[in-house]
Amino acid sequence: MGNRREELLDAAIAVLGEGGMHGLTHRRVDAAASAPAGSASNHFRTREALLDAVVMRFAERERRNWEAMAGQLRPVAPEELAGALVRFAHAATGEHRALTLARYAILIEAGIQPGLRARLLSTGAGVNAWFIAWLRLAGSSDPQRHAPIIMNHWTGLVLHELAIPDPAFDPTEQITTLVTHLLRSEVTT
Repeated sequence: MGNRREELLDAAIAVLGEGGMHGLTHRRVDAAASAPAGSASNHFRTREALLDAVVMRFAERERRNWEAMAGQLRPVAPEELAGALVRFAHAATGEHRALTLARYAILIEAGIQPGLRARLLSTGAGVNAWFIAWLRLAGSSDPQRHAPIIMNHWTGLVLHELAIPDPAFDPTEQITTLVTHLLRSEVTT
């Protein structure tokens, strides 16, 4: 079991995932954590301090989730990379739905608070490096260029599924088409 600080931050992530940025208050975090009133404000004096800590905790949890799945995979072909991205999309919209919704709420807030951008960039650097390495393994001749194309599509696809859930959600064809076309088109030209 984690410590009280982590419990409060995990509760804050759940609050963000369920109620968006406007729902993130110390009081709601206390309630979500089943903690005594004032617990969140004792650990995080201001809403900004709470949000800063939430960004770090959510990045840690996403990295852990990524590493757990990525550690089992070694995609050496475009189709294998596409399959891994499909698995990540299902996890992001299924078992990790609240965490993913919290990420999108934080991304939107970063558009308003530039200070969050720098923290998001630094926390995402490890995942980006891992994805670029995967692209190389899968045959990308230009992983620095391909990474944002693929990940921006993936991000939009996941966002759409979160906003308008489809019980038959299956991004396999879209992701496979994009990844295989992008990675193989340069090999044949």
